[in-house]
Amino acid sequence: MRIGFSVPQFGPFADPDRTAALCAALEAMGCDGLWVADRLLAPVAAPRGYLGGGRMPARYATHLDPLLALGVAAAATARVRLGSSTLNALWQPPVVLARALTTLDLISHGRLDVGLGLGWMREEYEAAGVPWQGRGARLEETLDVLGTMWRCDPVAHSGPLWTVPESTVLPKPVQSPGPPVLLGGFTPPALERIGRRADGWLAASMPVPLLEGLWAVAVGAAQRAGRDPAELRRVFRVNADVTRAEADPAQAHHRGTVRQICDHLRVMCASDTDEVLVDLQLTSDSPERYLDLAAEFLAELRQPAG
Repeated sequence: MRIGFSVPQFGPFADPDRTAALCAALEAMGCDGLWVADRLLAPVAAPRGYLGGGRMPARYATHLDPLLALGVAAAATARVRLGSSTLNALWQPPVVLARALTTLDLISHGRLDVGLGLGWMREEYEAAGVPWQGRGARLEETLDVLGTMWRCDPVAHSGPLWTVPESTVLPKPVQSPGPPVLLGGFTPPALERIGRRADGWLAASMPVPLLEGLWAVAVGAAQRAGRDPAELRRVFRVNADVTRAEADPAQAHHRGTVRQICDHLRVMCASDTDEVLVDLQLTSDSPERYLDLAAEFLAELRQPAG
């Protein structure tokens, strides 16, 4: 099992100097990856489609840009993988996104994992001026353009949404044929896309029966596409709500003591290539508490199950 943490970038952690110091400390503690998230705004009214209803946590209104935060993390570290879980892929043209991601791969000397998703908040799409309808097709062509930008010389693309004239676009990423691309999503079409063309799945900690059903869709799609499902990575994100006393076991996929949450994560990780991503930004308010909890999770996750 690989162990990753969120790049501190929200609420009280939305300070570049604090972000850099915490990323360096997390790497020194021995984690394997650091991951940014993507938030454009936090509506004052309850956003449409928000899980559980109601308003979003107040700290999501204060945030650092994910790609610039990854640049801060890259400069502050030397070993850990750096990724996005998830970057909303459709809020900028894919040629602009490809340039930024290539630069990050160069800055990090080939440590970038590109995690892309569609997001869930209509209000952010409205603010970005991007249509809500047709998101799946827009993502498919975005992936086409990214692949072309990273692999081809000269570059050219002609599609329903974007046209790139035959051009020279250099430099290319350090990683060849490009940084690994992992996709988020929890619907059958999203899992089918992952199996068909991604390097892995940005998943979440969830009840195991739900995981098994979703993963079977990706496995089947990979097999139909002539790909080996065993080569697909899985990153299980948990927005940890850490409690002092044991919580309801039915909530252990996201809420409970450190041991409860880790026990569930160990059950989910079936191979050495699986990774957990522990986000501590909603359950800690200071750098000291963040690092204390990170140390607890690292120590616990390195213990065998049971």
